[in-house]
Amino acid sequence: MDVEELHRRSVEAFVALVGQVPADRWGDPTPCTDWTVRELVNHLVYEQLWTPPMFAGATIAEVGDRFEGDLLGDDPAAATRAAAAGAIAAVAEPGALTRTVHLSFGDTPAEEYARQLSADHLIHSWDLAKGAGLSGRLDPELVDEVAAWFVDREHAYRASGVIGLRPIPVSDHPQDRLLNAFGRASRYWED
Repeated sequence: MDVEELHRRSVEAFVALVGQVPADRWGDPTPCTDWTVRELVNHLVYEQLWTPPMFAGATIAEVGDRFEGDLLGDDPAAATRAAAAGAIAAVAEPGALTRTVHLSFGDTPAEEYARQLSADHLIHSWDLAKGAGLSGRLDPELVDEVAAWFVDREHAYRASGVIGLRPIPVSDHPQDRLLNAFGRASRYWED
């Protein structure tokens, strides 16, 4: 799967889940202990809004704080769809994946950044599903793509504190192995 497709499909899967969140679940906790369902969705919308300027060559300082605060308003699903459309378009723009993006930890190939965004959307899709009481089954093709990419990055992510400790595995299912690598304890068959 090429990186553009990986990004698009992972973002679209997240957007689809946001559209299914029951009205009474937005304040519920998620496996990301610092975030409720609404805060988790806001975090991903924040990332989606950052994507176009980052792919256009902006620096962190140039983007500044324009995307701080509540980005969801009264219609979180609509806000998520709109932000996602901009992010998908930015990554799909001809030549976008050959650029360099200027992240807080240094200049990074845009293709690597798109993979990071894809992984974040995929893993947080599971977090969202668990918090909102939805099915936590992830697209197996996306799981395989992110898992293959993450093998060489897991140690660095954990060392930097971006992900938690790897829990004791509860199954050998590919989705569970990926979620465990990202510090989540899960069982594929549990919805």
